[in-house]
Amino acid sequence: MKIGIIGYGKMGREIEQAALENGHIIVFKINSKNTHKLTTESLSEIDIAIEFSTPKSAFENICFCLTNNTPVICGTTGWIEKIDEIHILCKQKKGAFLYAENFSIGMNIFFQLNKYLAQLIGEKEYNLRVTETHHTSKKDAPSGTAIKIQSDLNKILKKNDNIQIKSNRIGNIKGEHEVEYFSKYDSIYIKHTAHNRKGFAKGVILATEFLKNKTGIFSMRDVIKN
Repeated sequence: MKIGIIGYGKMGREIEQAALENGHIIVFKINSKNTHKLTTESLSEIDIAIEFSTPKSAFENICFCLTNNTPVICGTTGWIEKIDEIHILCKQKKGAFLYAENFSIGMNIFFQLNKYLAQLIGEKEYNLRVTETHHTSKKDAPSGTAIKIQSDLNKILKKNDNIQIKSNRIGNIKGEHEVEYFSKYDSIYIKHTAHNRKGFAKGVILATEFLKNKTGIFSMRDVIKN
């Protein structure tokens, strides 16, 4: 596949390497210094765009891709309040869009395990706490992954945003997410730790290959089920 990367930072470089290892072609790489190269003409040369830029630019980048009939995968967090607008545009254009707060296969398995655990807990006498830890250069806090965990728990347990999220920004930590279920009797922990960015990049490429020749709105849950 011919791929365009929008957001060529540390994650963008990992995605590039994973794409090349799977035999794909990187047609262009957009960073803060060459945004002028993201054009209708450049999009016409690719099969799919991978968007990993910043919360400030992600929404416009996705809109531009969908408007130009280019399938797009996005892993940028911090702009999710506008995602309904993206869904509407994608449907209008009969395009293809896949968004994930986290592309790690392990993390997406964690999401399913945590939802199952929450269903088992039900209305028993447990309180919950979500903790996320990332590197100091991560721009959004709490992380999009932690917000998804909180949202999943609220839906299952019918809570009203009273689940705490503690955000830590320490050193070069790639990503840690933990949910604690605690009562006066005991505690249950479920935790995912990312050791490097390669796991995220592999998930992005898996999602890219999944989205080929598809129309609609998808998530990593669709990719894992496939």
